[in-house]
Amino acid sequence: MSDTQTLIENRPPSVAGLFLERVTATPDAEAYRYPVPSASGEGPDDWKSLTWAQASERVHAIAAGLIELGIRPQQRVALASSTRLEWILADLGIMCAGAATTTVYPQTNTEESAYILSDSESRVLIAEDAAQLAKAREKKAELPDLTHVVVIDATGADTTEDWVLTLGALEALGAARLEKEPELIKERVGALTKDQLATLIYTSGTTGRPKGVRLPHDCWSYMAKAIAATGLVTGDDVQYLWLPLAHVFGKVLTSGQIEVGHVTAVDGRVDKIIDNLPVVRPTYMAAVPRIFEKVYNGVAAKARAGGGAKYKIFQWAAGVAREYAKVTQDNFKRTGTASAPFGLSTKHGIADKLVYAKIREAFGGRLRACVSGSAALAPDIGYFFAGAGIHILEGYGLTESSAASFVNPGEAYRTGTVGKPLPGTEVRIADDGEILLRGPGIMEGYHKLPEKTAEVLESDGWFHTGDIGELSPDGYLRITDRKKDLIKTSGGKYIAPAEVEGQFKAVCPYVSNILVHGADRNFCTALIALDEIALTPWAKENGLEGRPYAEIVAAPATVEMVDGYVKQLNEGLQRWQTIKKFRLLPRDLDVEHGEITPSLKLKRPVVEREYKHLIEEMYDGSREA
Repeated sequence: MSDTQTLIENRPPSVAGLFLERVTATPDAEAYRYPVPSASGEGPDDWKSLTWAQASERVHAIAAGLIELGIRPQQRVALASSTRLEWILADLGIMCAGAATTTVYPQTNTEESAYILSDSESRVLIAEDAAQLAKAREKKAELPDLTHVVVIDATGADTTEDWVLTLGALEALGAARLEKEPELIKERVGALTKDQLATLIYTSGTTGRPKGVRLPHDCWSYMAKAIAATGLVTGDDVQYLWLPLAHVFGKVLTSGQIEVGHVTAVDGRVDKIIDNLPVVRPTYMAAVPRIFEKVYNGVAAKARAGGGAKYKIFQWAAGVAREYAKVTQDNFKRTGTASAPFGLSTKHGIADKLVYAKIREAFGGRLRACVSGSAALAPDIGYFFAGAGIHILEGYGLTESSAASFVNPGEAYRTGTVGKPLPGTEVRIADDGEILLRGPGIMEGYHKLPEKTAEVLESDGWFHTGDIGELSPDGYLRITDRKKDLIKTSGGKYIAPAEVEGQFKAVCPYVSNILVHGADRNFCTALIALDEIALTPWAKENGLEGRPYAEIVAAPATVEMVDGYVKQLNEGLQRWQTIKKFRLLPRDLDVEHGEITPSLKLKRPVVEREYKHLIEEMYDGSREA
């Protein structure tokens, strides 16, 4: 048996156990960094740190406080908060109490929040602030299981009622309990078994009510050991964590960190990413494709705003980056060396000084790699960043597989693939192209939905992902589309809309979201939303400065500009894939309107329903083949 297999197969039953081991091993090492806004509210944040021992003190107090409130093993404690230090401490506290965390996105509306709290039978809600408390208060009569709400930031919150308390008060309760029973948490963690429920994550889903995915302690223990076994992260790393922790992609990163023991700087404010990167100076960071698209569009727009010469230099450098990435990756695949011909290397060196070095500096200057997941990254954008020295390792997984089933292997990464399975995870491709997974990261099932579980989970452990893909002879997986999202035109041709959408995002620097439509139609159309920030400099150049967004996108010049990019896209597509007509949307798609999920995935049925009139308009009276 290899060292890797031994490491994974001899894993402890829970991440709570791994956390206690980590605290014992490196109590004085830095564990977390977190921002504290300046007293005046202006100027840069002040970043503070917690050692593993300091984090442990708070985690133990939260765990003991929950036990004092009557929480028993496997009972659910809901956590409705954005990504912040307290989210991680609370989640660890819940696990160390032997309970299970129900994750709730802070953007979730009152109705759906109440549904999740009710369906999960959550006994306690740890709420970020007054807004999250208000949702629970409004629906309290419908939540008989909910006995307490604990508020992290009590500013403006009414905590006078006996069922509401602050996080500080919960920790004080726990500290008092630990004085009487100092071994309480060690005993609770010691009693955990690998099959006990650790996390209940409700899939935001692109249709219908969310389903609760039951992930036992063993899933996270396995993930922690498997991530460490890849060798992609080390104890010297600094991770910048801003992804939503209510999402499985964010959550899995906390498990890997505990096993490896590196520093994590945590701040979920997406509007602060650009400001934080030069301060945190991370060595690795996980993100979703939308972030890389925004950075790319921002760099392109800035170059364009700098005048014709600057934009030409950027376009040339972007082309060199893509060519360099493709050649070096291909050479590494064949020879194990990421080499390039002399002429290309010379051009790359010049482009590096003019363009790429500035991009790397904007990321903090120390970034070894980014991990991208949750949706497909357009290969042209991946190649651009690879050539610029920002190595994006695409990965793949689902809520049902604890997020990290595949990841690209370090230097041997291949843009356009999601890499190889994590050690201990099996994969096979079904006859219809569907990806099937089996391994310790797979869920126990859907909460209280045995029929839905049986639809996707076979008795021998194989999980049906619903994604279509293909494996290379040496084990790299490429995702081609969601099984249910494949479009079949009335002419009988199959089209993967995500592939076309990804290509358009690489071509058009102004796009924010695009939906390709064409099921049972005789040609494809698209609904396109533009990125307001990227569009602003273009609007200024074209006499549309200061106009509202809806007015800018309705302008003939804007439609003509986008039409040019659609024609450029179509040149690289098969005839039946081409976009014959498109409409620009009057606003961008967003989470608030339910058009994209909190993890920034497109909800196709919602968008198609909302803009049905535009879709019908494009097909009205048409007989085009």
